[in-house]
Parts: sequence; structure tokens; C-alpha cells
Amino acid sequence: MRLKHQKGKLALRDPLPDIIGDQCQQNGLVLLPIEPRDIYGLGQLPSHHADPFDRMILSQAKLRGFAIVSDDGEFPQYGVPIVW
Repeated sequence: MRLKHQKGKLALRDPLPDIIGDQCQQNGLVLLPIEPRDIYGLGQLPSHHADPFDRMILSQAKLRGFAIVSDDGEFPQYGVPIVW
């Protein structure tokens, strides 16, 4: 979110730390640390998507059985549930 905001691709009404804090509190959002297993999981992903941040999200979702909220057309190729 920070990178998208800095590039002008995401408008934020409030400071990012406030938004994240509010979402954690209101909606049970959980921020995941990047663990070694997430990094190793990158080696199990096909190379449909080149963005390293997106690949990390995909690795974490696959390893934990999470769905991803995204409209990225490449994500469904990874067998991860997509919500959008």
C-alpha cells in the first residue's frame, strides 16, 4: 500500500498507520511477518507473475490456506482462492 501510494496509484484518506491500525481493530486484520517458510515457498510457485511482492503474498496464502483480495488477473493461476 505504501509503494502504491508513493507512486500515485492509491489515494489514502488517512495516514497509512492509522488505516492499518483501524482495520486490525475493526475487522480482525492480521499482519503476517515474512518467515523462512514463506521465502522457501517461493521456489514452489510457477513463474506466471514477476512481481516479488505479489509472489510473497501468494506464497503466504498458499502455505496458510488463506484467500487473497485482489483483481490481479494472474493470481487465479496459482490455485489460491481469490476474493473480489
